[in-house]
Amino acid sequence: MTRAYHQRVPLETLKTRLDRFPAPGLARQRTIAIAVVVTQALIAVTGSVVRVTGSGLGCSTWPQCQPGSLVPVDHPEFAALNQWIEFGNRLLTGVVGVVALAAFAVAYLTRPRRRHYFRLAVVVLAGVGVQAVLGGITVRLDLLWWTVAVHFMVSAVMVWLSVMLVHAVREDDGPATRRGPAGLSGLLTASVAVLTGLLVAGTVVTGAGPHAGDPETPRLALPVETLAHVHAAFLFVYLGLLVGVGVFLKVGAVDAALWRRYAVLVGVVLAQGTLGFVQFWTGVPELLVSLHVAGAMCVIAATAALWCATWERPLVEG
Repeated sequence: MTRAYHQRVPLETLKTRLDRFPAPGLARQRTIAIAVVVTQALIAVTGSVVRVTGSGLGCSTWPQCQPGSLVPVDHPEFAALNQWIEFGNRLLTGVVGVVALAAFAVAYLTRPRRRHYFRLAVVVLAGVGVQAVLGGITVRLDLLWWTVAVHFMVSAVMVWLSVMLVHAVREDDGPATRRGPAGLSGLLTASVAVLTGLLVAGTVVTGAGPHAGDPETPRLALPVETLAHVHAAFLFVYLGLLVGVGVFLKVGAVDAALWRRYAVLVGVVLAQGTLGFVQFWTGVPELLVSLHVAGAMCVIAATAALWCATWERPLVEG
């Protein structure tokens, strides 16, 4: 018998065994999907903790922590605390992967299987692997600012996809239709584009700022204050677009569900903007940096939630 045959048989056996598991309920699926959102956001926050504590190269290599050891060891050049902070972030990556795998499993076991929901679960699981590789590349390139920026932006995309996964739990595979007043779609699309620019500008500010993740990491040779003003300009444009979204939502009959999500988004953005200004005026203290990253994840999640609510698909029963 060929090797291909021997490989196919165990795979078919595994599939048969998996198919015997009962289909999970919608409540369990939703709980796991929300856990995906939380862990995807949390890994970005802990990544910022690694950066502001100067622990980015606490583990000097990847996937091992130190050459010859998967875990932190006594080392004359790397403090134990820095090693454990970086190693803890890597352990959390494992938790993120387990939760994403659980989301994939429940999407696979759902009967009848829904393509939209299942594909999102596959993409989220694959994204965890991509992020792990990007994290390794970031370490291997000694935390070059643009590698950190890419790593963060992929986290932003992962949080957005995770929110979509939460919505897909209740959605069938029917065609999606627009919800809300005419013109809202274009304005929301513009706001998402500006939000992307806002996030990119934030990573550039970080690249030139004082928290490199390691004292020896070279910084982006641009004036931080100028970059911060560009970042703030994106924020003001984004807020202006949100005002426009609010006007559109108030035109005609008010959609209560959309308005609630809009109100949450505005509140989160205002809190995040205030935190950003305080952070700038107080010299970018470490705690506020991590809170600002947490706020960014909340803004992304709230924007994605409003965006998803403007699309409707037939709902599954249960």
